Amino acid sequence: MKAVGVIVEYNPFHNGHLHHLQETRRKTNADCLIAVMSGNFLQRGEPAIVSKWARTKMALASGIDIVIELPYAFAVQAAERFASGAVRLLAAIGCRELCFGSESGDIAAFLSAADTWSEQQEPFDSLVRAELARGQSFPRAAAAAWQALGAAPLDLSKPNNVLGFAYVKAIRQHALPMTPHTIPRRAAGYHDESASHPSIASATSVRKILRQTGQLEAVAAYVPAAALDQLRQYQETYGRLHDWEMYFPLLKYRLLTATEADLRRIAGVEEGIEHRLKQHIAAAETFAAFIAAVKTKRYTWTRLQRLCTHVLTHFTKEAQSEAADPTYIRLLGMSETGRRYLQQVKKQLALPLVAKAAKLNGDPLYEQEKRAAAAYAAAFPEPLASRAFREEYATAPIYFSGMERK
Repeated sequence: MKAVGVIVEYNPFHNGHLHHLQETRRKTNADCLIAVMSGNFLQRGEPAIVSKWARTKMALASGIDIVIELPYAFAVQAAERFASGAVRLLAAIGCRELCFGSESGDIAAFLSAADTWSEQQEPFDSLVRAELARGQSFPRAAAAAWQALGAAPLDLSKPNNVLGFAYVKAIRQHALPMTPHTIPRRAAGYHDESASHPSIASATSVRKILRQTGQLEAVAAYVPAAALDQLRQYQETYGRLHDWEMYFPLLKYRLLTATEADLRRIAGVEEGIEHRLKQHIAAAETFAAFIAAVKTKRYTWTRLQRLCTHVLTHFTKEAQSEAADPTYIRLLGMSETGRRYLQQVKKQLALPLVAKAAKLNGDPLYEQEKRAAAAYAAAFPEPLASRAFREEYATAPIYFSGMERK
C-alpha cells in the first residue's frame, strides 16, 4: 500500500483541509493517508480549540486513514523544529511521499530554494544575524536574508511557504527517502481573520467567528458536517471551546509565583524577556492585553504565545534538549484502511508504534506530553478537569470504519 503523509493541526478541520486531502489523493494516488497531528497545544503557541481526540475523529471522518501525534516538544516550536519532528515521524511510519499546502503551489520553487539554502547556508545565517542585530524579528530577518541572496522566487513572508520550505529542508537534512509535493491553498490565507469565500475560510477566521458569535451554526458553511458534529459534542460535554483567555488565570499565577531565575529555565526565554514578563503580568487583565504589552520587534506575538505555552506546561530548556529526536509513534486513530496498512508494516517500522499511553511512562517526550495534558485540562472546573485529563491515559486509538464517513 502506498502511504502519503500530511502534517496537520485541524484547529478545527474545515473545507480547505478537505480540499487538501482530496487533492493529495488525486495528485499522489495514495492508498493510505497518514496525518501527523499536533496534540493539545499548537505550533503558534495556542491551545487547540478541542482536544486531540475530537480532532482525530474529524480527520478520520473526513478521509485520513491514520492519525499519529506530533509530540509537544516538536509541535509547539518554530518552523524548523516543528518540521523536523513531523517529517521524521512520517518517514518512521513508512511514508515515502509528503503533500503540503502552500501559497506558492509550485514544488520546484521549494526544491530550488532548498538547493540555494544548502549551498549558501553560511552567508544566509550571517545575513540573518545582521538583521536580528538591527532589531528585526526572525521571520523578517530570514526574508530579508533570502532576498539579499537573490534566491529563487519563493515568498517566505507567507506562513505556509515558510512551513513547506522547512519540510523540504528537513527531508534533505535527515536524508529521508521522501518525495515532497505541494498544492496551492484555496481561497483563504493561513492568517485570514475574515471569510471572503462562501465555503472556504481559514481556521483562524473560523475560530474568530466562533468567538464573536458563540454559535456553531455560524461556521456550518465552512466545515464538514462531521467536524461540526465533533465541535457540538465537545461543547456539550465540556461547556466551551478552548482559547488562550481560558488559560490566562493559570498563566498569571505561574508568572506571578515564578522568580526570574525560574523563568530563565523555560524554553524560549532569552535576552532578558523574563523581566518584561514579570513587569507586565500583574496589571494585565486579559491574555491579549498582556501579550500586547510585552511584545517587541524581536519577540513577535507568535513567539510570545509559544513562550507562554512553555511557561504554562513547564517546558524547560533542559527538557527541550532531552527531546531532540522522536522516540515513538503514538497512534491516535485509524480507519479500516489504516488498520490494514499497519498490519502490513508494523514489523518494519523505524520506531515503536504505541497505542497505550502507559507504555510511554518515563520517556522524556511523553513526560512533557503529560504535563501538557494536565495544563490543557486544568482550565476546566472539577469534575470536568479530571475527566479531560483522564482522556490522555484512558482513550484507546479511535477506530473508524468506512461506513462512518460522511
